[in-house]
Amino acid sequence: MTAQRRVVAEVLDGEHVHLTADEVHARAVAKLPEISRATVYNTLGELVSLGEVLEVTTDRRAKRYDPNAHRPHHHLVCARCGAIRDVHPTGNPLADLPAAERFGFTVSDVEVTYRGLCPDCASA
Repeated sequence: MTAQRRVVAEVLDGEHVHLTADEVHARAVAKLPEISRATVYNTLGELVSLGEVLEVTTDRRAKRYDPNAHRPHHHLVCARCGAIRDVHPTGNPLADLPAAERFGFTVSDVEVTYRGLCPDCASA
């Protein structure tokens, strides 16, 4: 693993981490000043292709990168500030879709996004 890839992986490490590419780059530069924006973008693309990182898009905001790629989960998004949290509700949303609503599709994946206001925005 190259130093650049290691730094990007370190920046993405943690629970509820959903950084934009620019945020990943800013944090990576703090650890490895010579890392370029292109290297960060390329590394994120490679990590997504390998299934090590998820690319998350919410509304018209910038793509975010989620290192929690190996545990199925959904997202809770603040409609005001854009904060994202991973959530793990019980049940199986794939099984909850009635056969009549599948319109002949063979459904293989489900993405659920819950929206609301985070505690900080709700109290502001």
